[in-house]
Amino acid sequence: MDDVEVPRYFICPISLQIMKDPVTVVTGITYDRESIEHWLVTGKNTTCPVTKQTLPNDPDLTPNHTLRRLIQAWCTANASNGVDRIPTPKSPLNKIHVLKLIQDLQVPQLQLITLKKMDALAAKNERNCRCMVEAGVAKAMVSLIITCFKKGQTSVLEEALSVLHFIWAPTTEKKLLVGENYDLIDSITWVLRCEMDNQVVVKSYATLVLKMIIEVASTNLKERLKPGFFKAIIQILRDRISQQAIKAALHVLLDSCPWGRNKMKIVEAGAVLELIELELGMPEKRTTELIFGVLDHLCSCADGRDQLLSHAGGIAVVSKRILRVSPAADDRAIHILALICKFSGTNKVLHEMLRIGAVTKLCMVLQADTATYMKEKARDVLRLHSNVWNNSPCIAVYLLTRYRR
Repeated sequence: MDDVEVPRYFICPISLQIMKDPVTVVTGITYDRESIEHWLVTGKNTTCPVTKQTLPNDPDLTPNHTLRRLIQAWCTANASNGVDRIPTPKSPLNKIHVLKLIQDLQVPQLQLITLKKMDALAAKNERNCRCMVEAGVAKAMVSLIITCFKKGQTSVLEEALSVLHFIWAPTTEKKLLVGENYDLIDSITWVLRCEMDNQVVVKSYATLVLKMIIEVASTNLKERLKPGFFKAIIQILRDRISQQAIKAALHVLLDSCPWGRNKMKIVEAGAVLELIELELGMPEKRTTELIFGVLDHLCSCADGRDQLLSHAGGIAVVSKRILRVSPAADDRAIHILALICKFSGTNKVLHEMLRIGAVTKLCMVLQADTATYMKEKARDVLRLHSNVWNNSPCIAVYLLTRYRR
């Protein structure tokens, strides 16, 4: 194949590979369908890559059958040189086909087969996902998941959640679909608490879908989340379902914290202790940032601080991560220590901070190449209890006297 010269007009101008499904745009330039669709959707581009002319919002991609046949004939002629013949592409998915699939969902015997077809179509490419969204598949999946909840049916949950996850986009339509859909929240909560054979996969998809729902949910819905909802989320963290599910669960907690009494509900669900245990496992950087983000919110209330202080590794894990993960994690960690010192700074707590090196770490922030605002935060904490820490043998006095001013 390396010694074969490929005709120039067989090559896609974007991928620089032989075209498998050549299509022509309104400017007269031909591209491989997958490449031009990816260019238009993922890159948010609205121009023809070659001519730079503006393309319509819904560009008409006309199949170039003549060129495709020429490419196939050339591939056949060069088969002895290791060239594989490109298959004849199937017709692109259209709205009529999708609407037929949605109808088939109403037939119990066809439900699972239909969902598997939808899942395969959604996983294939972005064009299929857009077509399925336009045909109303998201609404059909939401309705199906709620029906499963009300009937106690788990057999099709994996496929339904997978399809919804694939085709999801935070559009105005989605906001209207889930904005105050309490039944959907109750349904996902039920899924997270269900025991089933394929629960790892199902609960992973459910948590990912829940993250997307909370991102577009209304204020009313977020303010009325139930204690059982948060208990189910914390259980995902406790069970370590999957890395994707853990991150999604942390996003849900972070997005829920600012609303109503959610902080108290999250604390009462045992979140603080579980977050500390999760962080003690040395997760990846982004997970640590999310953990510290949630802890920062929860430590703004007394019960949250009490839970953190009740864990033997609470203060230690927060202080030890400073200057080791990222500026975002540093910011959150220093603020957590500031909240503890300001509102829960008992003599026991202050000496614990000395013993495990939290005070020394705050001094190191002042010496390190960190942002000015972060140095000021650290300095404020050191000033707050310098009278307790000044005479301690656990820290060099010059550090405090030099940097607290």
